[in-house]
Amino acid sequence: MSFRNAPLAVIHDCDKSTLFDPETRAAIDAEVAKYPPEWKQSAVMPALTLVQDANGGWLTRDLMDAVAAYLDMPVVSVYEVATFYGMYDLEPQGRHKVCVCNSVSCLLLGSEELIEHVESKYGVRPGETTPDGRFTFKEVECLGACRHAPAVLLDKTYHEDLSPEALDELIDGLE
Repeated sequence: MSFRNAPLAVIHDCDKSTLFDPETRAAIDAEVAKYPPEWKQSAVMPALTLVQDANGGWLTRDLMDAVAAYLDMPVVSVYEVATFYGMYDLEPQGRHKVCVCNSVSCLLLGSEELIEHVESKYGVRPGETTPDGRFTFKEVECLGACRHAPAVLLDKTYHEDLSPEALDELIDGLE
């Protein structure tokens, strides 16, 4: 997705209520309330996470624009966050996400083997979704679980010290 022609200004004419359901707005408001009013833009990451979850696991440009409007911030700042962090997806994803850490600790302790295993057994490369839509496979930068590497994030649950066989058990348990 290209943001080359994205406006740098804040969107002021966006109806802040049209793209978020009342539950999502309330959850974003709860995150915003954690910051002083002049710092409400600090809630951009939790807001993007909430909106992504409400949209089936991915962010559209319209949703990111609406987050910018809701938080009174430049849209480009929201795009920067959404494109920098691996937890945000800008395309539809599988029903589940299998994220294998590729940081140094994980690589030294077996994540490269996990990545190669998923590629060969399930026929997907990082960034791809299985043909049946069961899961999207992602290679991510540092899951912060170096002590018990290699780490895998399956949906929103961390799993550590995994072998290819243990990862297969987790994947086999997906609906």
